[in-house]
Amino acid sequence: MRKFDPANVQVWGHLLAAIAEEMGATLERTAYSPNIKERLDHSCAIFDTRGRLLAQAAHIPVHLGAMPLMLRALMPRLEWRPGTMWLCNEPRSGGTHLPDLTLVAPVHSIQRSSSGKREQRTRVGFVASRAHHADVGGISPGSLPLSTELFQEGLIISPVRLLRSGTVQEEILELVCANSRTPDERRGDLQAQIASNFTGIARFRTLVDRHGRAEFERSCDQSIAYSAAMVRSALAGLPAGDYSAQDVMEGETTQENVPVIKVQITVRASGDAIFDFTGSSAQTRTCLNATEAITRSACYYVVRCLVDEEIPTNEGCFEAISVIAPEGTITNGGPTSAVAGGNVETSQRIVDTILKALAKAAPDRVPAASQGTMNNLTIGGWDAERRRTFAYYETIAGGAGASPSGDGFSAIHCHMTNTRNTPVESLESHYPLRVKEYSVRRDCPKNGLYSGGAGVVRRIELLGNCTVSLLAERRTTAPWGLAGGSAGAVGADTWVSHSGDSETLPARFTRDGVSGDEIEIKTPGGGGWGEPPSSKGDVSNT
Repeated sequence: MRKFDPANVQVWGHLLAAIAEEMGATLERTAYSPNIKERLDHSCAIFDTRGRLLAQAAHIPVHLGAMPLMLRALMPRLEWRPGTMWLCNEPRSGGTHLPDLTLVAPVHSIQRSSSGKREQRTRVGFVASRAHHADVGGISPGSLPLSTELFQEGLIISPVRLLRSGTVQEEILELVCANSRTPDERRGDLQAQIASNFTGIARFRTLVDRHGRAEFERSCDQSIAYSAAMVRSALAGLPAGDYSAQDVMEGETTQENVPVIKVQITVRASGDAIFDFTGSSAQTRTCLNATEAITRSACYYVVRCLVDEEIPTNEGCFEAISVIAPEGTITNGGPTSAVAGGNVETSQRIVDTILKALAKAAPDRVPAASQGTMNNLTIGGWDAERRRTFAYYETIAGGAGASPSGDGFSAIHCHMTNTRNTPVESLESHYPLRVKEYSVRRDCPKNGLYSGGAGVVRRIELLGNCTVSLLAERRTTAPWGLAGGSAGAVGADTWVSHSGDSETLPARFTRDGVSGDEIEIKTPGGGGWGEPPSSKGDVSNT
């Protein structure tokens, strides 16, 4: 392995990451919607002039490979003058799904003449913020519909200049707001993204000016090379060979039509790895199609988890990884395929499939399947008390898979999501909703030497007429166990009408409700690991 200056790698890794982290803090503080301010459903990153990722804050794993892919798609197509910010969400340009709006801005250093009257601006990099906006139009509130084509999911934004010469283009901002059920939220959240990017530009420029461009570029190169070397070292520690696995999504309409995800992972002694999804099902007529960016992010995330040491999250983390995701399949849907659920649900199943394959290479390191879904709940309608339309969106935590080292955590967001929950106080103060129960499930079984974590129960009462949608998985196909551990508990969804009648609902539905109706979501538990203790012995978990 190449020799590195450990002090320089550590110092610069933190310097670069601090820019992205401060961008995220600015976005969190200034955002308008609970989804960004409370749940932190956003990511921020910085790049060099070649579009290489220099740092990404520890926000949302599903964005890990997506923002670099978007920047590379946009760089040759657009002008990058000082004071410009481009807004985009289109899947073919590295987008994930339409509610994720990405704002990209160039960073220029400023050199003034000795007289101070003239200045020269040189581009030294880029900053980007991506945030999940709770509604960008589409056929149902929350913009995560049970769609059959992309055009039903909301406003598609091919890259447009939101800022020109540092000035917001109001007609663009108005266009986005006009296509949302919650225009005030969209305006506030986009202004928060602008503020986040300005923070990043200022910190980036200061760092370059303080150390000089030559030292900045040398240190960035070393940071990227270090991460690449560490990832290759981790992969080289696995037995070389081919490892394959498959897993299923739940049926599109019936269990007779079940999309399959297949992967073959080729690990080479050199520390390179190929993730080949050839053989996965053709793209579906549902919204479960992943974009290439999502599939890449899932691969990068799993490999990143194999590295024992803390390393900078940058372009080097991806160098050893090749991804083959044939277009027209569920792992890389075509240009107009529906993708709302691919980002949130198929991404989780891709991770499950990769982990199942790698368990054959590293049985002492890979955990059992976690809940395998984000349990996407959206509720929208007219808020009579506040005299406005509303759109509530939340992903709901579940159980993590057990591992060779212990039980899985309960009530936690797993793998490709890294958000918080919406606090009950915030939810009830923003929306015509009442939380009747929020608890850890008590019916998840002990399912191995080490047990998977338990899911949660989230029960919400409607305080007005609303449209409710759920986009979830693992209601009929349980999260699998490993090494003799058994499967985790499946999720369950129940509608209780205002008259007291209850109805079991599937993993994905949209329906209208009235005041007094309740929706109860029980999220899945994690799979167990290891043969359970003998029934004659102590069966408790410590």
